[in-house]
Amino acid sequence: MKQAIKMMNNLGKEKIPFLFIIDYEMKKPFVFKIEDVPENVMFDINGIRNVESKNAFENIVDFYLNKKPIELSTYKKAFDKLITHLKYGNSYLVNLTQPTPIETNLSLQDIFHNSKAKYKLCYKDEFVVFSPEIFIQINQQTITSYPMKGTIDANIPNAEQIILSDEKEIAEHYTIVDLIRNDLSMVAKNVKVEKFRYIDHLKTSNKHLLQISSKISGELASDFYKNIGSLIFKLLPAGSISGAPKKKTIEIISEAEQYERSYYTGIMGYFDGENLDSGVMIRFIEKTSKGLIYKSGGGITAKSNAKKEYQELIDKVYVPITRNH
Repeated sequence: MKQAIKMMNNLGKEKIPFLFIIDYEMKKPFVFKIEDVPENVMFDINGIRNVESKNAFENIVDFYLNKKPIELSTYKKAFDKLITHLKYGNSYLVNLTQPTPIETNLSLQDIFHNSKAKYKLCYKDEFVVFSPEIFIQINQQTITSYPMKGTIDANIPNAEQIILSDEKEIAEHYTIVDLIRNDLSMVAKNVKVEKFRYIDHLKTSNKHLLQISSKISGELASDFYKNIGSLIFKLLPAGSISGAPKKKTIEIISEAEQYERSYYTGIMGYFDGENLDSGVMIRFIEKTSKGLIYKSGGGITAKSNAKKEYQELIDKVYVPITRNH
């Protein structure tokens, strides 16, 4: 981590463009000058990419994604541990994730080229990310974050009204916005919430989802780029995929999840020499010796319902590819 921070600070000071990939625990970060990005690492960060998109997968109409989620009873054991901590006041919001074995006829490279997402990464033949969630963006000294909390199937009647009026979802979103506002205040001045709880639309191969986001911004020092690595790592792990208060909640997550997130819920980003764009590595498929694993989850509060949270975990196992007809 220290080496990555030093390299990012040095490259930032010289205004040299670079790509960074940081795992959830910040133990295995990668920092590459753009000309040094390996050929088998493909990225597309909000349209800034190192490869051209290939033609759509020929058999996309026959594309399948089979899910084999954990049993509800298994999920509930982890969920109940969190609820105990939440009721004792050890945390106010915990992001609980679990791995789901999947089967698909697409390769990781196929998914990278054909999925539609703001932040895409295919790291060698190890994992692929197609994330809709911004971590932070920096443009002319303004730092902005867009925490995303709350998901519902858009096909449910009155879906928009349901999710916007759900007490649990409101409480969760207030908590994460407050956390991100506090995080940004560690590195910026005049931090403010510009937009609160607006709806994003996400189309997948078999569902249309609604997700709730907010926009928070602040002002950085004019020479922020000299310490850009220090700045980024001070904000990690991302509040939206950990919880509040962050330090204690990370301990609770480790106790409850009982598996390694690795690069899932870490961040990826690009510094162009002046400005920075980065995404949270959610919507994540990893290749293992036992097959493909899709990692997903959601925020848990004291008001959460285990069955609903379990269903949200399953709903988030998707790829944003629209079949050809």
